[in-house]
Amino acid sequence: MQTISAPLFEGQLIRLTPVDHEADPETVAAWTHNDEFMRLYSPQPVRPLTVEQVKKKFEQIDKEMDEDNNLFHFAIRPHDEQRLIGEARLQWIEWTNGNAWVKLGIPNPQDRHHGYGSEALRLLMRFAFRELNLYRLTISLPEYNARAIAFFEKAGFIVEVRRREAINRMGRRWDLIDMGILLPEWEARHAS
Repeated sequence: MQTISAPLFEGQLIRLTPVDHEADPETVAAWTHNDEFMRLYSPQPVRPLTVEQVKKKFEQIDKEMDEDNNLFHFAIRPHDEQRLIGEARLQWIEWTNGNAWVKLGIPNPQDRHHGYGSEALRLLMRFAFRELNLYRLTISLPEYNARAIAFFEKAGFIVEVRRREAINRMGRRWDLIDMGILLPEWEARHAS
């Protein structure tokens, strides 16, 4: 009899965990005050949040995960620590078509370039394709986030759509780039 041996939410470097509603809001609130990261993370207008606002946001996320069944939100933590270093999510899931959007961020520069983001993306894609049986993953990135574009290209995502001048930020217009990966493309590169 064959057994399932690959852990879903643990890698060698990081773990994908639920949000800790007591400990994490303070960390996430601090992230929202980092306008450089927030501009890279989201093409939407950014604003700093208080700890209480983050707690309400977490409650909304939990409610959406429970009721709408089209969102999976994870905290990223180093394998042997409780410290929150980022977040990963699958959102706007279209179950009929097998599509979902990816969001992934590691805000603090000292936590980058250790392989945490790559491993979090590998775990998230394996969960999406093997556990949820999705067929396509998409991410939207502002064109000025060249490092993220290169990161996702390295993971097998392909530029599919360039929405010309869709973002107005920092005194100029920027393109919004949609990148995607299909199940067969992922299987050819990442299946284990």
